[in-house]
Amino acid sequence: MNIYFQAPRQALSIRASSLTLALAASLGSAQAAVFKDAQLEALQDAGKYSELEQLAQARLSTHAADAEASAALSLAMSLSAAGEAKRLDAGAKQARLCVEQHPNVAVCHLAMAQNLGQQMLSVGMFKAMRMVDSLKASWIRSLELDPSSFTGRVQLAKLYLTVPGMMGGSVSKAKELEAAVRRSQPETARLIRVFIAAEARKWDEMERELALLKPSKESAVQDEVREATLQLAQQFLKDGKDLDKARRLYEGLLRDQPSKAGGHYGLARVLAAQGQTDEAIRHLERARTLGGADELPVDHRLGDAYLAKGDKAQAKAAYERFIANKRSKPANVEAARKSLAQLG
Repeated sequence: MNIYFQAPRQALSIRASSLTLALAASLGSAQAAVFKDAQLEALQDAGKYSELEQLAQARLSTHAADAEASAALSLAMSLSAAGEAKRLDAGAKQARLCVEQHPNVAVCHLAMAQNLGQQMLSVGMFKAMRMVDSLKASWIRSLELDPSSFTGRVQLAKLYLTVPGMMGGSVSKAKELEAAVRRSQPETARLIRVFIAAEARKWDEMERELALLKPSKESAVQDEVREATLQLAQQFLKDGKDLDKARRLYEGLLRDQPSKAGGHYGLARVLAAQGQTDEAIRHLERARTLGGADELPVDHRLGDAYLAKGDKAQAKAAYERFIANKRSKPANVEAARKSLAQLG
């Protein structure tokens, strides 16, 4: 976790790159039960950001002091931006306005944190690192104002686990956040323990804590469970270490979250590793149609699978879709471009 001032420039660059990737994993789409207003909550929970933006604007036009509508407008702009600078800037401006007008309302600080998280995914690694203090301050204030907030507590714990010590990272602080709700919010505490185990690379412990989590219908909890499961399964998938364990984890996701792409995507990875290309393609094509597909390199893997099968036309189409997706990670896009160029 520690990073030293005397580290060579290359080492710093590698660690900064790792930090940016980790932040991308932890800050990408933190849905949450954040609004007291049922309409606003239903729209954000479903990811219907266009409708959320319209409703928030309508509310503000008749009641400019509506804190939840102000925060909802910022969230809608920020989470639908997909790296679009103008939309992210508009979301940041709205979040600042929300905080200025309602400094003691937790959801305004949460909106600021979400916007900062999205900005960090769209800028260079060193600029993202400079934004960590502001992000941490927003999550801390949000949680101070609403200690029961699932998203505030889990995201702050993950931030402490992700950033280096010299930038305010602290495993002990993450553990304090877990201990504070061990009795009052046991499932939240267990989920934080999952990420603490992941940071320590204690995969058996992580697997054990994940297995003990109770199924939840809340999208916020499902998002975090899905992220953790994919992270753990990747460890078992790596270098064919334990494909059976990886498969069981992916099948569990498919069972518990059938409307999400993660389960099908993961099973396709296992099948591809086992040389079952046609079955891998079937699962990837299914994953393309499900929620969260844009946050996974589905079309990149699909392009690779079609290429392995010898279907260059389908591979080309998949690579082109992936490259055009604004949510695709730059490193994956570069790899897809190289594969596409080789097709001629």
